[in-house]
Amino acid sequence: MTTVGAVSWGDLLEGEELAHVETVAAADPRVAPLPEALDPRVRAALPFDGLYEHQREAWDVAARGENLILATGTASGKSLAFNLPVLDAIAREPKERALYLYPTKALAQDQARALAELKAPNVRAAIYDGDTPGERRWQIRRWANVILTNPDMLHVGVLPHHDRWADVLHNLRYIVVDEAHVYRGVFGSHVGNVLRRLRRLAGVYGASPQLLFASATIANPGELAAALGGIEATVVDHDAAPRAERTIALWNPELLDAELGLRASPLGEASRLMAALVSRGLRTICFAKSRKAAELIHKFTVDRVDTATGKRLAPYRAGYTAAQRRDIERRLIEGELLGVSATDALELGIDIGLLDCAISVGFPGTVASLRQQWGRAGRRGHGLAVLIASEDALDQYFMREPEMLLERRVEAAILDHANPRVLDGHVRAAAFEAPVDDADRATLGDEALERAALLPDLKHTKSGYVWAGKEYPAGQFGLRSTTPDTFAVVEAQSGTVLGIVERERAYSTVHEGAVYLHLGESYLVRELDLQSRMAVVTPYKGDYYTQAKKETNTAIEETLRTERRCGLDLSFGRISVTERVVAYQKKSIRDQSTLETVDLDLPETTFETEAIWYLPEPDQLDGLEKMPTLLGTLHAAEHSMIALLPLWAMCDRWDIGGLSTNIHFQTNRPTVFIYDGHSGGVGITERGFNAFEGWVEDTARMLEGCPCADGCPSCVQSPKCGNLNEMLDKDGALTFVRRLAAASA
Repeated sequence: MTTVGAVSWGDLLEGEELAHVETVAAADPRVAPLPEALDPRVRAALPFDGLYEHQREAWDVAARGENLILATGTASGKSLAFNLPVLDAIAREPKERALYLYPTKALAQDQARALAELKAPNVRAAIYDGDTPGERRWQIRRWANVILTNPDMLHVGVLPHHDRWADVLHNLRYIVVDEAHVYRGVFGSHVGNVLRRLRRLAGVYGASPQLLFASATIANPGELAAALGGIEATVVDHDAAPRAERTIALWNPELLDAELGLRASPLGEASRLMAALVSRGLRTICFAKSRKAAELIHKFTVDRVDTATGKRLAPYRAGYTAAQRRDIERRLIEGELLGVSATDALELGIDIGLLDCAISVGFPGTVASLRQQWGRAGRRGHGLAVLIASEDALDQYFMREPEMLLERRVEAAILDHANPRVLDGHVRAAAFEAPVDDADRATLGDEALERAALLPDLKHTKSGYVWAGKEYPAGQFGLRSTTPDTFAVVEAQSGTVLGIVERERAYSTVHEGAVYLHLGESYLVRELDLQSRMAVVTPYKGDYYTQAKKETNTAIEETLRTERRCGLDLSFGRISVTERVVAYQKKSIRDQSTLETVDLDLPETTFETEAIWYLPEPDQLDGLEKMPTLLGTLHAAEHSMIALLPLWAMCDRWDIGGLSTNIHFQTNRPTVFIYDGHSGGVGITERGFNAFEGWVEDTARMLEGCPCADGCPSCVQSPKCGNLNEMLDKDGALTFVRRLAAASA
């Protein structure tokens, strides 16, 4: 086998598409001996006699009885780090129990297999999730001492029935939360409450479990552990694992039309690059944002290579059965497969070892995710990691300013367990599980007791607040939404529920005629039934997408903070947002042209959320104060800032809304609002408030660098604009944002 190195792909990394290339030096491992205190039988089961320094540090933290969050890179041995304390405890006392939480069933299966392969003494591991047959459930509760489950199952299947779990809870020594960075936003806010309820019930049964978190590299691991678990955790984030030398390439498809910001297809570029790499025998994984994109890349790549190579390529997606996934993983590890195109959703813990090359098609939304994807490159030495840009504003910003991506600290994972719209359901659930009283402030938090006093379906008794309703409350809400008022998205043929959409988002995302994306598959909404709260969809293979047109108004409900920042008054607080979807456009996937505008008649929705808003000063608007320049300036500035907020808070631009107005009825001045798109808010805009200066500087730099004259999808146009990107003044926005940045200098 020839050595894998830069020579294998050097000639591919030439040409105008290449925005940046650099080589990151290899890193040697820093090792430490196995701990003396480790049970000799566990030591004998391990196939090695040393640890990386961060694994040993994690052991030491756990041995001191402290909670832990381990935040290191892909393939750095995080699983072993949290498994060792658990395996040691169970080797010494088989009655001790550990509960492992995973965000997906597939990851739980991977971990169960890894535990089985270790053959550590006394370990009886079992998966307990929605697929577990009824007759096996009571057996698992009785005999398993390592139980692998997911937050949803814990929420509805375990905690409300804790009497059946008495032995597990009484002996609960460790709670392991893997892939902790996934628990952010709405989902993370719910999981933070589920973990608090679990800790409280463990306490009722006389246990005080330690929490062991494992996360990708993020900016705020200690904060994340505190927000999720309600505990102090010791942070271990010095990655001592070896790293192969790696070439990083930023690839920007050819600009076909500078004014429209139109570029050659990133899918076509990805397949061209992938075909060239696999034809040289290099094992390659290509990550795309949707299943359709992953399957198109696979198809285009097969078309470009010879038949024998084509048979060694496969798409890898969420819809596969466990057996199909296992088969693809095995074929990759054994070298039978050369190339795989996958969706972003599978970047978490895919058990495929490391490959030679990793291609990311479109920035995956966070630097942490991108690093996880790139972390796959470099299996046999020198690796290649490539980001192929889409025309999205963030992608194009990175192509022009590579150091903003490559030298940037990763983002912060943000959640807010105390958002009343999230918290109330969990307070009801906790009161059903056991009376809630003052002693529960230590686990559930002060806010839970404050809310308990206000909830009509809780009754105050001598022993605390108890549930006075009928059905059990945990079954009345899920963990992915801030409101129980949701619409089910149902596939017409099979009757399968594909997902749920919050009411305030339903009218703009699953209105009749909308193209709806689920797990990378496209569906056309045939009917939105407002009475039965259901959107009926069928598979869709067409060549257009849809964009809703809506009228939006904001009202300031409560100002929580106001500071003088960047030369203007910046506020953070609570607002109510009223929206009405009035029409939608069908837009060509090929060139974004508008094919048709269709009127809609839908009810108004109002929700309360968190926002930042700012009031530009007259000197900052000098020369821009006349209409329509004023409105175009503020509207373009609002879009640009929304596009770049994900650099500061781990979120998607679809999680954020905005409104700019030449005169707001409460401020009586030009005002720009940027708000959290989830009812109640989950802390995203507060992070923006705290990082306002850096956020403004990023926005100015992005606008300065975009080569278009009048605004395009790579700078001021937004794929979710309720005004369909009308009234946007790029020059005005650049002038205005530059003045803000100058005032902060």
